Amino acid sequence: MNLLPLYPEICLLLSALLILILDLYLKDDQRNLTHWLSVVALGATALISYDYLRAGETVYAFNNMFVTDALSNLLKVLTLVAVMVTLCYGRLYTQQRDMFKGEYYVLALLATLGQMVMISANNLLTIYLGLELLSLSLYALVAIRRDTLACTEAAMKYFVLGALASGFLLYGMSMLYGATGSLDIGTINKAVTTIAPDNKMILVFALVFIVAGLAFKLGVVPFHMWVPDVYQGSPTAVTLLLSAAPKFAAFAITLRLLVEGMLPLAKDWQQMLMVLAVLSIGLGNLVAIAQKNIKRMLAYSTISHMGFMLLGLLSGVVNGNTFSASEAYSSALFYIVIYVLTTLGSFGILLLLARAGIEIEQIDDLKGLGKRHFGYAIVLLLLMFSLAGVPPTVGFYAKLVVLKATMNAGHIWLAILAVLFSLVGAFYYLRVVKVVFFDEPSDTEPLQASADARLILGVNGAAVLIFGLLPSGLLSLCGWVIVRTLAS
Repeated sequence: MNLLPLYPEICLLLSALLILILDLYLKDDQRNLTHWLSVVALGATALISYDYLRAGETVYAFNNMFVTDALSNLLKVLTLVAVMVTLCYGRLYTQQRDMFKGEYYVLALLATLGQMVMISANNLLTIYLGLELLSLSLYALVAIRRDTLACTEAAMKYFVLGALASGFLLYGMSMLYGATGSLDIGTINKAVTTIAPDNKMILVFALVFIVAGLAFKLGVVPFHMWVPDVYQGSPTAVTLLLSAAPKFAAFAITLRLLVEGMLPLAKDWQQMLMVLAVLSIGLGNLVAIAQKNIKRMLAYSTISHMGFMLLGLLSGVVNGNTFSASEAYSSALFYIVIYVLTTLGSFGILLLLARAGIEIEQIDDLKGLGKRHFGYAIVLLLLMFSLAGVPPTVGFYAKLVVLKATMNAGHIWLAILAVLFSLVGAFYYLRVVKVVFFDEPSDTEPLQASADARLILGVNGAAVLIFGLLPSGLLSLCGWVIVRTLAS
């Protein structure tokens, strides 16, 4: 019963329960206290995880069901910071839409707790426990505006398809348990290595269901059907909670299940990821061109970016040597970090531009932003350039390292295809820039935003440029994390 590795989770859970009880006694005009307590709780938990990251130790708890290592600590810090930024961006938005309630903050904290459990899971049961805590919290968040038809419809779609994804993953895990006799990821790896070739068919079936479940959570083609509808139908503050931080948890369980748990079957899951990556990059970029709704456009953009991230993962095992492939896994980790950074800024702009009764839904709603608020327009320019992969923004370097890893693995045609579709995708990002700077504004109302949100947006935009000019520090950190994790 070593509780030391669980201190961040315990801290966040106790904070969520405290905020839940305290909020019962607060009036509507006192809800700012709930907001700032939630931000402080996330910050304190991030500091604990950061301290563990600096120590660099790998510690197991609860009979190896839970692990705190370099990967888990880094992803926890990033997840907690991402949720903090999301709450700050969405404070004014939620106040104007009757969402500024204790339930919103408690559900956000519980969803974050579920992500942290997933990130540190070293057992199939722990993965599923964290996944359900995350999913159930997000279902409720999507439906938090019960009087809005679009939110209710999005919540139903997300619930039905999310349950289907969880069923796929659970069925694959049950088959994996039946074949190996263990729920522990490390033990599964050893069992898969020694299993007789005649019995490998059940492992391949298990792998198919597991990859399908992971693909649902990542939102890649052909398991992407929930992404555009849920992104569009959810309140923008909830859309950001859905689209940013949970990608870290999805990346973590993908790496742990496929690389740490089923590495001997790498040739099988690499082929599956290759199909998913090609379909996602192609369909995501092509369909995004036709979108007029900015949230749907960013949803299809997400699909294409998850395809790019898969390129790094599928390039990871070359001739059976995992450690020589640490560069590929670190490129995938680097890419997911940069994706979340740009997504936070992109949806943050939409949240800051929205006001009571006015949603920023269509691309045309951004017309003339450069004339209304030049600072916001410059930040949006940097974010769109980063998503498109235009230098000197960090998105260019993120795509470059993934393409380099793909080429090192011998997948030259994949890299060429990814570059071609990226050129296609640049069109719809540049269309947003054109609308912002060259169209006349259709709205002349003054823009309102809290000082903390404006400051965070400025830092967000600066980070996209600074990491693009000086990417080596973050990339080295990702490489160190992957090497330490694979060596433990």
